[in-house]
Amino acid sequence: MRGFDSVLVTDWSAASAPAPKRPSKDAIWIGLSRDGVEHEPLYCRTRHEAEARLATLIDEERAAGRRLLAAFDFPFGYPAGFARRVTGSDDPLALWDWLETRIEDDESGRNNRFEVAETLNALFDGPGPFWGKTHRDRWPGIPYAKRGVSFDAVAEKRACDRAARAASSCFQLCYHPTVGSQALMGLPMLARLRRRPGVAVWPFGDWQDAPVVLAECWPGLIERAVRHAQTGGEEIRDRAQVRLLARALARLPVPELQAMMTGLPPEAREEAWILAAGHGPRLCALAADDAPLDPPPLRDDCFALPAGVHWTPVDEALTALRAGLHRVVGAENLPLDAAAGRVLAEDVRARRSNPPAPNSAVDGYGFAFASLPDSPHHVLPLCDGRAAAGSAYRGAVPPGHALRILTGAIIPEGVDTVVLEEDVRRDARRIAFRSGVRKGANTRKAGEDVMADEAIAAKGRVLTPADLALLAATGTAEVRVYRRLRVAILSTGDEIRAPGEATLPEHIHDANRPMLGALMAGMGIDVVDIGRIPDDREALRAALDRAALEADAILTSGGASAGDEDHVSALLREAGAMRTWRIALKPGRPLALALWEGKPVFGLPGNPVAALVCTLIFARPALATLAGAAWTEPQGFDVPAAFAKRKKPGRREYLRARIRGGRAEVFGSEGSGRVSGLSWAEGLVELPDGAAEIAPGDPVRYIPFTSFGL
Repeated sequence: MRGFDSVLVTDWSAASAPAPKRPSKDAIWIGLSRDGVEHEPLYCRTRHEAEARLATLIDEERAAGRRLLAAFDFPFGYPAGFARRVTGSDDPLALWDWLETRIEDDESGRNNRFEVAETLNALFDGPGPFWGKTHRDRWPGIPYAKRGVSFDAVAEKRACDRAARAASSCFQLCYHPTVGSQALMGLPMLARLRRRPGVAVWPFGDWQDAPVVLAECWPGLIERAVRHAQTGGEEIRDRAQVRLLARALARLPVPELQAMMTGLPPEAREEAWILAAGHGPRLCALAADDAPLDPPPLRDDCFALPAGVHWTPVDEALTALRAGLHRVVGAENLPLDAAAGRVLAEDVRARRSNPPAPNSAVDGYGFAFASLPDSPHHVLPLCDGRAAAGSAYRGAVPPGHALRILTGAIIPEGVDTVVLEEDVRRDARRIAFRSGVRKGANTRKAGEDVMADEAIAAKGRVLTPADLALLAATGTAEVRVYRRLRVAILSTGDEIRAPGEATLPEHIHDANRPMLGALMAGMGIDVVDIGRIPDDREALRAALDRAALEADAILTSGGASAGDEDHVSALLREAGAMRTWRIALKPGRPLALALWEGKPVFGLPGNPVAALVCTLIFARPALATLAGAAWTEPQGFDVPAAFAKRKKPGRREYLRARIRGGRAEVFGSEGSGRVSGLSWAEGLVELPDGAAEIAPGDPVRYIPFTSFGL
């Protein structure tokens, strides 16, 4: 089952009058979590208003390509046998349509639910099954209390009500707690919503791949979390319910949600089912403010390449990699001064214009340009006082007068032009300057940099110090960002030793973990150092288990080929979700891409040079995508070559390089074992897939390491 990008939870109402204008309890509330970001709950005064908003939200999510789970807090079905007694069919959706044709509900809230309940009761022998009403002397076909109501023809509660330990029955129309009236007033609305394109109903019919899935929920499952949220007594209970339940359902890992939505008992096909019935404690834990965010798993085919491809060109491999990945981290709010290097989880708009008001760009004297006489020089009397940044001039400058004004000061009334103080002579009462100053000179218009409500930073952008300056200048104090991606790094091989550790001739020091850790830190990624793992299958299994538990993605180096001691590739194949990409790339060997416990694994070559190139070209943009950032390609520049080379067709090549004297030098040896070339280099020269013959002075593409964010 594919996961949901958005979760919507609605607390419905069967009230017979509009709710107060001021948000209150016992109205209709809609909670929404979209892409891990919680939105302000919507307050609706009437069912007509709520249905219109729900229809709009469904259309918006579909248009944006987001999959929506829309949950409602009233029964989607009745106990087994009820639908057949009413419609002649066990199909619960036929009962929805039956109710839609009979329930009347005007915009003021007046409705005929009790008359319809009387009609339904008449189909059964004896009193009931619907009971409870607002007036003892009205609707004689409905018992005022449950006493004497027989549930012989149909059960009082559904199987899911018993599983969830719900307090009330869908036949109870009045008195707390009750959902009976909500169902009668809600199912006709759902009957209309389900006719919209792409909408399906769980657990009825084919809902597994539908863009929008309607589901039944019960806020009672998170009662403990709601009580905790109301400790301060300020939040309206219904508002807290939809907000927290949407948050909890959105945080459910896809396998867990799939388990809750499948494998239901046979009764669910007719009676419906409460989503997550029996899992209240789990939902309460996920509803907590400090609940850990379980990232959604990747599909087991996310690393699939086209069939029949033996050697995959770099560009084709990058396209396939980009298509198979998505963000796996949740979001959080951070103060601006802690957000450098973080990825924006939502667009940011300017809270105020910059500058917020017209102001002076220089120290000088301000006046009205139209008041200047037509003469080669001008003498203007000075007004008392001055305008300074943070100290506005409160009066108006009369025509033909000037005012002392400092840089950043708001332009006062009567001023539209400022002359530089260096161009002025003055005494105690006057200033004099030559003509030639243009109207509006040395002034800044309000919003000439940024206008209020203008988009200034897009979702997926990695925030730079300059971004923080812009956001601060336009009034943003807090931003919604994605949590830092956590990447586990481990090296494999009996021959590996830590730097400084005693060695024998057959040992080599681990150059990859320090290098990869620094690369991750430079990308704003938190590193989980798993250490060095010997060539032991069970030790490697335990290390991968730990990495999957503590991190969002895993980088391994070494053991990713097909040799006797290449345990990484062998173990990942056992997991059943591994692809060995034979990429037409030099330096590099086959790049192993796999999933371990739902976490992506990048199996890098053990050679440090090949490991660096594979990380920069493939792992870097992939990890940025997992972290919620936009997929970026490194910026290269055409520069003259300071070397000669003849290249065969078939593979793209990356040479360690640097710029000297405006030309690209390459390291003296192309041997991938020459680690010193990594330190020597300041970037890479990229040679195309086809054959090439390069002479000194020919243009080549140079990619500085800074283009990779290093």
